[in-house]
Amino acid sequence: MSHPCHQQQVASIRRIEGQVRGILKMIEQEKYCIDILNQIKAVKNSLSTVESKILKTHLKMCVQDTLKDDGNFDNKVEEIIKVLKR
Repeated sequence: MSHPCHQQQVASIRRIEGQVRGILKMIEQEKYCIDILNQIKAVKNSLSTVESKILKTHLKMCVQDTLKDDGNFDNKVEEIIKVLKR
């Protein structure tokens, strides 16, 4: 089975990377706690968005392919449940 491309998420991940570096600077510069917390929340939301997009792609492509191929659906469902529980 081939794996889907997630290149469209690269820009978002790079933006998140920059946000995390910004948080580090804010901490080093002893910025106001609430401002730091707001930035942390923004990073968490951005990561959640990327996670959702990758999960959607996985469900549409990988799980769908499994249904067509060898009927390995139960294994894919368990795999997804394990990831979501983390």
